[in-house]
Amino acid sequence: MRDKSNNGGLPTPASFLNAQSAVVGLRGRDLLSTVRLLAGHSLRNPLHNARHLLAFGGQLGRVLLGDTLHKPNPQDARFADPTWHLNPFYKRSLQAYLAWQKQLNAWIEESDLPSDDRARARFLAALVGDALSPSNSLLNPLALKELFNSGGSSVFNGLRHLFEDMLHNDGLPSQVSKHAFEVGRNLATTVGAVVFRNELLELIQYKPMSEKQYLRPLLIVPPQINKYYIFDLSNDKSFVQYALKNDLQTFMISWRNPDPRHREWGLSSYVQAVEEAVDVCRAITGSKDVNLLGACAGGLTIAALQGHLQARRQLRKIASATYLVSLLDSQIDGPAMLFADEQALESAKRRSYQNGVLHGRDMARVFAWMRPNDLIWNYWINNYLLGKQPPAFDILYWNNDSTRLPAALHGDLIDFFKHNPLTRAGALEVCGTPVDLSKVTLDSFSVAGINDHITPWDSVYRSTLLLGGNRRFILSNSGHIQSILNPPGNPKANYYENAKLTSDPRAWFHDAQHQQGSWWAQWLEWIQARSGEQRETLMALGSSKYPPMEAAPGNYVHIR
Repeated sequence: MRDKSNNGGLPTPASFLNAQSAVVGLRGRDLLSTVRLLAGHSLRNPLHNARHLLAFGGQLGRVLLGDTLHKPNPQDARFADPTWHLNPFYKRSLQAYLAWQKQLNAWIEESDLPSDDRARARFLAALVGDALSPSNSLLNPLALKELFNSGGSSVFNGLRHLFEDMLHNDGLPSQVSKHAFEVGRNLATTVGAVVFRNELLELIQYKPMSEKQYLRPLLIVPPQINKYYIFDLSNDKSFVQYALKNDLQTFMISWRNPDPRHREWGLSSYVQAVEEAVDVCRAITGSKDVNLLGACAGGLTIAALQGHLQARRQLRKIASATYLVSLLDSQIDGPAMLFADEQALESAKRRSYQNGVLHGRDMARVFAWMRPNDLIWNYWINNYLLGKQPPAFDILYWNNDSTRLPAALHGDLIDFFKHNPLTRAGALEVCGTPVDLSKVTLDSFSVAGINDHITPWDSVYRSTLLLGGNRRFILSNSGHIQSILNPPGNPKANYYENAKLTSDPRAWFHDAQHQQGSWWAQWLEWIQARSGEQRETLMALGSSKYPPMEAAPGNYVHIR
């Protein structure tokens, strides 16, 4: 039996920002407004300030005497070097920093600010506290060691990396070596061909990798915000190859990276494009229906498609649906939309319509500030203080290979987070038809990540409850991307499952069983049971009506 973390409570990711924040954006004026709010509160409450200053002064005096008052989080890699705990100077620096952080948080928590303002203040304090960490300075013991070991070249290399990032990476530290990977060379290398193309997507059919295959095909719908090859990275992490080796006919959608000419592409446009892809899969394989798999925003797209087909009495085209870290219920517990008032939402819409698109780099910047110690300051230390090249990591390369969102889809996503329409029958209209997910009575398989900071798992759980039909929910013990890339053989892979889907995520988690291993094997058994009969493998790709075009990975994936 698993350890009941948080005293049996609901595990939540320690994050202030998530998918909503990335879609809406984070404006500097909102942060300045919070600074003004805190300054005003400080001026109006001198006794409150004095009490906490005296408390901090008392702790600082004990720190100077050598007392160890606070212990850093054992999972915080910034202070893993023994120098922080053994050297008197570094020990006192660390203890003073931790004492300041704790007293600042106490000042916020004990203030008479409204709860929303306290949440904004905690977010700002976390940003400032992380930025002012002593590990981010040249006095970092790792930086000093590297300085002496390299004969000073680490400083010059760091300055060169900083200059390059200022010019080419919007001022953020590079997370990955951009020269170590190439799509089609050592990423997205599974053999296949583009068998259909429309304005929004390319449809890739993969060459079989087994002697037999199931009749009903699998169509994978990736998120529009990223490129599809998260499902086909290296051979040992390729979800596509896992499906092919286990007798599944596999098709993949590769979205076109839109530019300002495509500003009118909205959710309905993408739903229509996926329906075309479904019909092509059916025509090529001879199957009357397909199994759908959608990830993140791709999950929202396939849900909208199913609602649309159900309203038109054509749901028979779909046999089952798999949802990976997908939000259908956009209610997110906690301080998710700290700065997204009505003015911010309308401003975000207006900016993207003026530009025609929402640039991927803008979303990537917000995603980075969701976990600044991991995604910003970690690389600040590595690239600039140590003067080292960023690592060659395929997942990070994919994560940095972002795409744009057309303005209409961006507006649709803002409205989705604002109104949460899929929780009410007919509140969302797609392609001229109202959507009622409770009438979509197909079997579904949903996966969430317990540490997911983008689509929190309890919201993904509530999304599963919106669906009709037989539903299965698995909680992977990892984050947003690692929940998807969780192949068998991964020693860290484990998950939680409870067949009884109660209305309360806390109750579900309390009774869930902790299982070792990857959820991929559970999904495979589930999807094979819904893939029809087996037949001898047909090695030819496409058909006379849909002949193969370019070899995979196709053309759209290369559009910058």
